[in-house]
Amino acid sequence: MPEPRKGRKAGASSKGSGKGPGWKWLGGSGGMSEPGSVLVPRGAPEPGTVRAAGGVLWRARPDGEPELALIHRPRHDDWTFPKGHVDRGEHVLRAAVREIFEETGIVPVLGRRLLSFDYTVRDRPKRVDWWSASPVASGGPAFVPNDEVDVLEWLPLDEAERRLSYPLDHDLLHAFAGGPLRTRAVIVVRHGSAGEKKAWREPDELRPLDERGRAEAAALASMLPVFGPARVVSSATARCVATVLPYARRTRADLATDAAFTVGETSPERALDRLLELSGATGSPAAGSATAGSAATGSATAGSPADGPLIVCTHGEVVSGLITGLCRRFGEKPPEDASLRKGEFWVAHLTGDTLAALERH
Repeated sequence: MPEPRKGRKAGASSKGSGKGPGWKWLGGSGGMSEPGSVLVPRGAPEPGTVRAAGGVLWRARPDGEPELALIHRPRHDDWTFPKGHVDRGEHVLRAAVREIFEETGIVPVLGRRLLSFDYTVRDRPKRVDWWSASPVASGGPAFVPNDEVDVLEWLPLDEAERRLSYPLDHDLLHAFAGGPLRTRAVIVVRHGSAGEKKAWREPDELRPLDERGRAEAAALASMLPVFGPARVVSSATARCVATVLPYARRTRADLATDAAFTVGETSPERALDRLLELSGATGSPAAGSATAGSAATGSATAGSPADGPLIVCTHGEVVSGLITGLCRRFGEKPPEDASLRKGEFWVAHLTGDTLAALERH
């Protein structure tokens, strides 16, 4: 791979930066919260920020090497990756999937989180979040040219590097090429709102979701499929089972309970060991892990989990220790605050020996 090109920042021209007049670069480390971190995205954008999302859509060639989907936009006469604005009330994950589909005609599943770019357009802040993505299945409907995107081309990494119009897209390509091609999404969910514990007089394991919690469960059922069909495991409590039940019914997935994730029956070490067992990850960092830029990643044995995503629903008392332990087991620095609000979730993108990305929603 060629070395990344350095783009101009504040005051860059529309050709050099990929943005029109009034564009100003605000980012410094690709949208990560700490210099050198590849795990935890920076905090929520400031109020009034325009949100956008997209993906580096890839597929494997017959020789196993990846090729990337680039689109040509006639209005700008440029080559770039598919992306677009987040609609009002839409979650950024669903927006990324929708925009990829609208601009390529391909239904994707999301892989590891890549970069976030913050900048201003006409004095208004904007954030664009990016993921690796791959087609749900090979083949599918043919791309149909339209006024927004008139050409879709699949290119190997070196050709894509030469074709891309903007420096930020080169940074994005290198972020993709620098990590594993295939990862497994391990999704840790905190159960939805279940009223006040002190007001519940019956056994705690029977405490149900309240109205807000049921809405959170329905929202999760529409969001989590962006990572592909998942195995579902829950704490053996009514509130945790009910949080992932709509997802399980929607995707026709089996739902199993496990004491290792059940409050009062587990420990941080037990929960982490069980999570790693279910995910098939070793939790042992290894030097020289294959990346998307190396030929090895095209094979079925190099960072290509075969069992699909894993969803684990558990309790606030378990989540923080689980995520902190997961980071440490893989030799990564844990987030300062690993907790979740009710109905939120972490996504850890794993290979056998690598924690490739970690994101919170």
